[in-house]
Amino acid sequence: MTRTERDGSVPLEGGERRRKPSLRRTLLAVLWSFFGVRKGKDLERDVSELNPLHVVIAGVLVAALFVGLLYVLVQWVIKSGIAA
Repeated sequence: MTRTERDGSVPLEGGERRRKPSLRRTLLAVLWSFFGVRKGKDLERDVSELNPLHVVIAGVLVAALFVGLLYVLVQWVIKSGIAA
């Protein structure tokens, strides 16, 4: 096989295999961090496997989506008259 195996793993020294980080894993790590709850072993796995740049980009995008959602929600409440 080549550098990346068919199952998505990357060969490491000593015969170990590490899975390539996926968009789904990165987003799940970011969403769990926004929630504030994370198991220690999952945190260690994320630190060793995820690309920090991808995590920062995903974090900024998720934060922007959250702020945008809050803005739309506040505008809807104000226009509907519920807040009056």
